[in-house]
This record gives sequence, structure tokens and C-alpha cells, in this order.
Amino acid sequence: MTYFVTGATGFIGRHLLERLLLRKGRIHCLVRKESMSKFEALRERLGADKDRLVAVTGDLGKPRLGVTPATLRSLGGKITHFFHLAAVYDLSADEASQVTANIDGTRHAIQLAEALKVGCFHHTSSIAAAGLYPGVFREDMFDEAEGLDNPYFRTKHDSEGIVRKECKRPFRIYRPGIVIGNSQNGEMDKIDGPYYLFPLIKRMRELLPPWMPAIGLEGGRLNLVPVDWVAAAMDHIAHLPKLDSQCFHLTDPAPRRIGEVLNIFAHAGHAPKMSMRIDARMFAFIPGAIRQALSSLPPVRRMIRSFLTDFGIPAEIMRFINYPTRFDMRETERALRGSKIKLPKLQSYAWRLWDYWERHLDPALFVDHSLSGKVRRKVVVITGGSSGIGKAVALKVAAAGAKVVICARGEEELAAAKVEIEAAGGSCHTYKVDLADLASCDAFIEQVTADHGGVEVLINNAGRSIRRAIASSYDRFHDFERTMQLNYFGSLRLILGFLPKMTERHRGHIINISSIGVLTNAPRFSAYVSSKAALDAFSRCAQAEFSDQGINFTTINMPLVKTPMIAPTKMYESVPTLSPEEAADLVVGAIIERPVRVATRTGIFAQLFYSVSPRAYEIVMNTAFRLFPDSPAAKGIKGVRQEAQHGPSSEQVAFAALMRGVHW
Repeated sequence: MTYFVTGATGFIGRHLLERLLLRKGRIHCLVRKESMSKFEALRERLGADKDRLVAVTGDLGKPRLGVTPATLRSLGGKITHFFHLAAVYDLSADEASQVTANIDGTRHAIQLAEALKVGCFHHTSSIAAAGLYPGVFREDMFDEAEGLDNPYFRTKHDSEGIVRKECKRPFRIYRPGIVIGNSQNGEMDKIDGPYYLFPLIKRMRELLPPWMPAIGLEGGRLNLVPVDWVAAAMDHIAHLPKLDSQCFHLTDPAPRRIGEVLNIFAHAGHAPKMSMRIDARMFAFIPGAIRQALSSLPPVRRMIRSFLTDFGIPAEIMRFINYPTRFDMRETERALRGSKIKLPKLQSYAWRLWDYWERHLDPALFVDHSLSGKVRRKVVVITGGSSGIGKAVALKVAAAGAKVVICARGEEELAAAKVEIEAAGGSCHTYKVDLADLASCDAFIEQVTADHGGVEVLINNAGRSIRRAIASSYDRFHDFERTMQLNYFGSLRLILGFLPKMTERHRGHIINISSIGVLTNAPRFSAYVSSKAALDAFSRCAQAEFSDQGINFTTINMPLVKTPMIAPTKMYESVPTLSPEEAADLVVGAIIERPVRVATRTGIFAQLFYSVSPRAYEIVMNTAFRLFPDSPAAKGIKGVRQEAQHGPSSEQVAFAALMRGVHW
């Protein structure tokens, strides 16, 4: 047999070639001149010689696909099977390109098939040809299609109509479902269909432990089929006798709802499953005019656009949330009977799809995740930059090419940090500042603006922590005043001082180092947590006011870090803590990604626990409060180090390990 294939270098086409090469005969492939190197690479990959796999230069947009008269003469009457796969398979593609490829390309392919007098013309259509038909769409249905307003649906429907009406040669039509990766190795060539939801699953995995139940969305049924099964089915059916003029649905007879699909991939990606799913159809009772009016409101549009952009989801994919069509495939099942070509269950190969996506297709792989790409030649101000987290961040940022500005109260520590940063090849400017003194803050703002012309990134890292029970603080109101003065008012003063220039330039990033205690409501840290919570609340309000002006606010709910600030509490020497370098990595990630919040799974879980069952959470925290007593210093006892004498108990160590990173 002799074959002619368009779209041979495409995703389905490559897999079909693998099947055809198992048969005897020569395969001619339509290739544009610009894609010749791609075809040669494919031929090498498939291990086919030039006599078996032959390139035919042409173009979908030209009559008879632009095939030369000499090629027409040499192939005339010799092509047994003509497979037309070349098309645009993209919901978000522009209408003009879809018309050219899908409609004009199909008409030109038919012209070529007529000129070559092929034995059978095999047209690869799509379930999109049914549009949004409400109900079961049979293989013998075509004109019944509804909801063809989307260019992709319309052009796939119209191109199939051209085959039915204009093709004079024997033909067969194949309508694959949503084609996903190879079930054997996970290979996929682009982000499509359910892959658009993978970043959302990945984000859930990063935020929540895999055992934690989550709330998700339920909707219509997604008809997903692996590309290797589609190619195998097409190859088999194409070579069966007496099936001309028929249409075959290459679909899943038992498609799963969106919620089920998400859970299968969540399991594959080790993310939490959505045990409670809200059915999107419940909103159908709202009149369409009202839904349209609500979706047209500017804040609603911005919110939806922001969500979709954040996760890389095209707006067109939302129409599949309540996808209404089911596909009967009795002719396909009859044709495949006895062939051993079985559609594999999605859950049996989902892990391969996820693994391939994470290694090769994850959009995050193609984003500049280098710190230097975000801070090179930019002014980055780090408060408390002479030690601990601040110095660790300064070293990393300076090494990435930023103009680092650090401030602190101690001149000697600042000088030592400057020497260390510059010895590593970085640029560092130091300023002695008392952030608890508002006049000192104002002078710092004025000097930095004068010296550097403004600030691109402000990292409010300097802070004071006090570990003391409220019952031991009745006569220590100044603890709350001085903690608030530094942690909240000092940071706020810098933000208000540097914001005008940021707003004027329409760019800026403010990162506030908060505490996991804000999420966990840590006992004995009421003064510290309150001051950090105030800064968190300000950031949330400010983000709402500046989000359309290019200004980003990020709150990092930092877990326990081994710095000089926690040194007085000797018990912390026996509990899990982050190193300053590990904490700095969280800050670096925030600079690169600019998220609204950075938090550990423990912190997020604690916040959710409190939201769902505050009374039960209160019991847990009260248990911790009684388990971890005040230090002798907090009780006003001098010269005694109770923790150093006795060490933490096994219960304390176990509890601290379970609630890793929480301040006790």
C-alpha cells in the first residue's frame, strides 16, 4: 500500500506514522519548506529511511496543497489511503488562521485527493464538530450540531461538512475526543485540555498537605483519549473493508466529570483531593441576562482575568465547565471488536501524563526564575540587613547583581556585613537607622531617595520578638508599645515613604517578613503576633489600592528561624528551625514570583483549622500553652536558665516536631 499524510509532524500524525510504518508500503508526507528540518528529525526518530518516509513539499493554503504537477503525475493513481490530519487544534487560535487551516486546508486536501484518484480519503475531524449539543451525539449525526459560535467549533464542523458534500472519492471521518498524552510514556506536545488545570493542582500541592481534603468544582464530562489509542484506532479502522462514508467517534464511552478528572490528576501529582465538589450547574437557575451582566462588571472581569492569567488558563476553556455533550461510539466499538485495541483507564496512566508535564511542559520551566532577572541593577532595601535573615538575603540579592541597601542600628555589624557582601563581589550601601524612631526613618527615606533615586524592592525584615504570657505582662504595657513601634510603625513609615516614587514609576515590590504566629495564633507571643498582624492587614488593604499601579505587596509568614532573636529561649535549640539561608530562600522566591503570601503548609493548615473549628483549635493551642511554660526571664527570675538545666521534655520535642516551625 501507498499512503499520503498531511499533518505528519503533528502530534496525532507522528503517532499514526509509527503505526503505518509497521505495515508494508511507502508513506508520502506533506511538508512545508520551513518544516523540512522538523520532518528530517522525525524520520530519524522513527528510524525510517528516505524510501519509506518521503517528504512532499506543499502548503495547506494553496490549491491542491501546492503540490507540483510533476509530483501529481508521479503519484497519480498510486495512493491507497490519504490521511488528512493537518489542522489547527487550538480553542484560543485566531479565526483567520483556523479558517485557512481547517476549512481551506480541507478543501485543498480534497482537491489533491481527487487529482491523485486516491483509494480512500480519511479525514480527522473532532468532537468539536458537534459544538455544544445538549445530549447524546451519535456518529451518524452532523447537521444537528449546536452552539458553533466559537471559531474552533465552527471551522471543525464546516471542514467536516466539506468532506461530506464535496469529496467524490470514498471517505471516512474520525472524531477524536480531547486528545491527551501517550498512555505509555506520557508524551504530549503542548498545553491543552486538562493540562490547563495542572498549574492549579500544583499550587494546591505546594500549599496543602496531600491528605487534607479540599473544595473543588464539579461540572460537565471531559472526553479524554490518549494519542496512542487514537492513532491505533484510526490505523485499524482505515484498513477495514466496507466502512466508507461512515463517521467514527474515537471517544471514551464513560467520560468523567471535571471534578473526577481533577482528582485523578491530583492523586498523580500528590496534591490534595477535592472531596467536596460544587456542581457548576447549580448556578444555571440564574437567568442568563443576569449572569452576563454580572460578568460584565469591571471588578468581576478583572478578578476572572487575574485568576485565569495567574494559572495560564485561556478564557475559552471555561465553556467546558458545563460541557453538555455525550458521544455514542457504537460504530467504533463494532470496528475495534477483536482488535485488542482497548481504551486504557485514565487513572492507570495519569501519573505518566503528570510526570511528563512536570518535566517538559510546566509553564514555570520557561519563565525566568533567576533572581538576577528580577533585581539586576535595581535598588533593594533590606532592613535589619546586618545579621540573620536580612544579611542572608542581602548576600543572595547582591550576588544577583542588585544594588543592595541595608540598614540597622549597629555600625560595626553594618560595616562587617558590607565587607562580607563586597568580598563576594556584590554592591552594598549601609545606613545606620533606628526604625523605632520615626524621625530616623524619615531621614533614611530622604537619604536613600537622594542617593539612589528611589527603591524597586523594599524588604521589611527588621523586627523585635517578645515571648511572654499575657498573665506575666499585666505591668509590662511597654512590651506591646515597643514591639508595635518597631514591627508595625517603623515598617509602615518606610512603606509610606517609598511608595510615592514606586507609584510614580508604576513598579515596585514591598515584602513584609511576618510570622507563622499570625496564622497559628501562637500563645505567649501576643505582642509580637499583634504587631505582625497589623502589618499583614495593612498590606492587604494597600494591595487593593495599588494592584492596578504595578505595585506588589508580599507577606511572608516566616516559620521559626535560628537567629539571634530566638537565642534567649534555649528550648529552641532542640526544636526544628530554619537556618537564615533557608529563610532567605523564601524571600528570594517571593522576589521572583511576587505572590501575595508565602506560607508553610503548617501555617496554612492552622489557619484553615481555626476557620473551620475555632473551638477545637483553641483546645490544641491551650494544650501547647500549658506544655511550653514561660522562661525564667519572662517570669522576671534572674540568673536561672530552667531550659538549660533540665532541657525540653520528650512531649515538648514531639509537639514542636509535629507543628514544625511554629513559635512556642
